[in-house]
Amino acid sequence: MLQSEPKFFVKIAETEEEFHSAHRLRYEVFVKELGSSGPLIDHKNLLEKDEFDPYFDHLILYDLAKHECSNSDVVGVYRLLPHDKALELGRFYSEGEYDLDVLKASGRRMLELGRSCLHQNYRGGSAMYYLWKALSEYVLQRDIEILFGVASFHGTDIAKLSEPLSLLHHNHLAPINLRVRAKDPNSQRMDLVHLNDLNRPKAMIAVPSLIKAYLRLGGVVGEGAYIDRAFNTTDVCLILDTKKLNSRQRSIYVKPESYKI
Repeated sequence: MLQSEPKFFVKIAETEEEFHSAHRLRYEVFVKELGSSGPLIDHKNLLEKDEFDPYFDHLILYDLAKHECSNSDVVGVYRLLPHDKALELGRFYSEGEYDLDVLKASGRRMLELGRSCLHQNYRGGSAMYYLWKALSEYVLQRDIEILFGVASFHGTDIAKLSEPLSLLHHNHLAPINLRVRAKDPNSQRMDLVHLNDLNRPKAMIAVPSLIKAYLRLGGVVGEGAYIDRAFNTTDVCLILDTKKLNSRQRSIYVKPESYKI
């Protein structure tokens, strides 16, 4: 429970301790809460990390209202991989799950998003808004045209996820020129319930908040879901064409005073 009104500050991680603080929050969320696993997870020091981390920029969110705020008090993280760094790396993280050839062939400047998480005490409030604002400035500075990345449903029981996955497929499928496809053998069809049989309000309630946020901005999903048993999630690939945002949606790209990039 928060003890005082939060005062948020966002920056890109620069020091080893700042990166560790991001990895600690990721461990709290992805390992302890969601039960994920991976070869580079450091259970002794409570750090969730992987081989892609050195290539990504990490937006980290602090609550400056916390007493004796330190690097260990990071309350939000967003991991970002711009197109030029992906070229240096030789691939995008999402290519382990999705065929991205249609995006890569577009010639447009892309930014891959991932590992978005908030401390449990900061969910449902304005914390994510500040991360999104910082992300928006990052996008503007680099003239990014396409945002994309995998977002997750908790669990791998497809029967329980059939309605929300079907809703995404029927109502939010990407146009053919942006339609990435889940890779076998872990791909999963999403058109599991016929459109006429969907309980749409119930299905939308089951869609995670982060995915809903992308949909409100005009985001679309790729073809098929990906079953990630290591992370105990069912993933969808979200794509957002920034050039198609209307003026109201572009209001997210207003720089607040509480972060720096």
